[in-house]
Amino acid sequence: MCFSAGASFSSGVLLAFVGTETLRKVHKPSQIAFAGIPLFFALQQFTEGVLWMAAAHAGYAGVQRTATYVFAIMAQVIWPLLIPLSMLLMEENRSRKRLLFALLGAGAAVALYYSYRLWFYGIHAEISCRHISYHGAGLDFLNKTAIVFYLAATIISLFASSIKRMYVLGIIMAISFVVSALFYTQCLTSVWCFFAAVMSFAIFYMVRDAHKKFLFKAT
Repeated sequence: MCFSAGASFSSGVLLAFVGTETLRKVHKPSQIAFAGIPLFFALQQFTEGVLWMAAAHAGYAGVQRTATYVFAIMAQVIWPLLIPLSMLLMEENRSRKRLLFALLGAGAAVALYYSYRLWFYGIHAEISCRHISYHGAGLDFLNKTAIVFYLAATIISLFASSIKRMYVLGIIMAISFVVSALFYTQCLTSVWCFFAAVMSFAIFYMVRDAHKKFLFKAT
């Protein structure tokens, strides 16, 4: 959460609780990656909480740098892999599996690009207007292409799944991206992750009710 340290830590605690309860509701091993997403969000929120606190003290530049890179790796490298992979692990429909493999490939490509960019160009965070902005250099053309691949891996994968009601998560992700891009352009990474955390509650109910016929059943 990008609005304050207290908000980030509070959100982290709440999401950690939701994440723990979600994992306890897992019915099949194939659901573990999907059920672990709320804990992923919780760690992101704790990381930004540390970043908020470190940014307020000049003597903690090293901590701020570490927190910045941890958050960036989670948002730009792990996230585009986690979403399509979690969908693929649960998928039973063969044609949908092939599509999800392709989307996982897109996620892997963008993860490699962002890893390259982080390694060679670096990234830094700054607090502006009560938001955390992440700034990194790179090649303009590749940056635009990477965004397309990123959205394909993180949003289209949710619509590509044959699991009923998974499209609801896709809608949440799509709306959160649009809102973030329109109103928080300079803080897109941080704000989008805050909005995306809303997914955690939907994921909990989906995993909890996974034994019912209308969920986690390929069509």
